[in-house]
Amino acid sequence: MSKKETWRTRLYWEIVGGFLVEEFNATKLDRAAGIARRLIDGVIISGEEFGSQIGGTRDIKGRDIVAIQTKGTRLSMGLMGQALFSRDLLENHNPRSVESVAICASGDSVLEEIANKHDIKIVIIPDGYQNNEKLITELRSELT
Repeated sequence: MSKKETWRTRLYWEIVGGFLVEEFNATKLDRAAGIARRLIDGVIISGEEFGSQIGGTRDIKGRDIVAIQTKGTRLSMGLMGQALFSRDLLENHNPRSVESVAICASGDSVLEEIANKHDIKIVIIPDGYQNNEKLITELRSELT
């Protein structure tokens, strides 16, 4: 993740809680089988003690999880595709449920409507929110 993405992912996690795995490795690289490594910006395991790790995987079988894809830009079809396919990749790990979240710096009303049809939650966290407690408090009340 980039500097514009990491703080947004972590801010969302700090608000919703659980255990965060940043850069969750959803697939194993297998060149012979034509399988590329697929990283998901963040996977939150709901109901686990607050904590985090960077990279790797964690057992999510039977767990409620949140798949997060983050961009520090306007909502785009690319980000929505990542959010949609992340859910499918994680379902191969047999979690109880997967909520898909796309975090971005600004919205797009047409794409937000389409995301809603596909059960992708859009969370808009503008640049001005970084280290701004007043705005973070407002976001916290929207999300909880």
